[in-house]
Amino acid sequence: MKLSRMVSNQNGVSRKRANALIATGRVSVNGKVCRNTQHDVSEFCAVTADGDVIQQARPSRYIMLNKPAGYLSATVDDIHPTVLKLIDPALHEDLHIGGRLDRASTGLLILTNDGNWSRRLTEPEIKIPKVYRVTTENPITADTHQRFSDGIWFEYEQLTTSPAQIEVLDEREARITIYEGRYHQVKRMFHAVGNRVTSLHRERMGRIQLDDELTAGEHRPLTAEEIASV
Repeated sequence: MKLSRMVSNQNGVSRKRANALIATGRVSVNGKVCRNTQHDVSEFCAVTADGDVIQQARPSRYIMLNKPAGYLSATVDDIHPTVLKLIDPALHEDLHIGGRLDRASTGLLILTNDGNWSRRLTEPEIKIPKVYRVTTENPITADTHQRFSDGIWFEYEQLTTSPAQIEVLDEREARITIYEGRYHQVKRMFHAVGNRVTSLHRERMGRIQLDDELTAGEHRPLTAEEIASV
């Protein structure tokens, strides 16, 4: 929401009056005077006008989890345990998952209550790189690199995936970098070249790297640098 609109809506004044308050330095965002009427403010911003509280800042949460196998990337499920069972209950409110992993997959999972931030992390159009380490049922064939680089046609979505990179580590092991994060994308890409993923571990999303010190099931808050990288 633009700052002028928030001040007008919450302070019961006209838009013209709100603009005047902002322009004369009588409005602060997160403790700092803001004279830009078009400044974007979210629910995580504290806003005051003439010292009166217009909006209290809602606490934001950004959590890195080293997801173990067997947990659903969901906040609630009647059958299987969800990843929320691994997070401190005091942090649960309004958390959602930024970039799901299926129940058998492991590695980097991000949970947050900031929807705008998580959309920037996961939307296919933004093309933030996601890096996975995979093991396959069959040896990785020589043409896999070219097929992935050309893009794989997904019939259901009626689209071709963005070019992906593959670094072969062993006969049946590779590191894959994709830029979209579509439903079961890595597994479907390997299926398209006649192979099957037997294990999938996410190592990185953008510049957020899974912390080596987190054992499976452990979590920690993201650092300010990691949050800002998105």
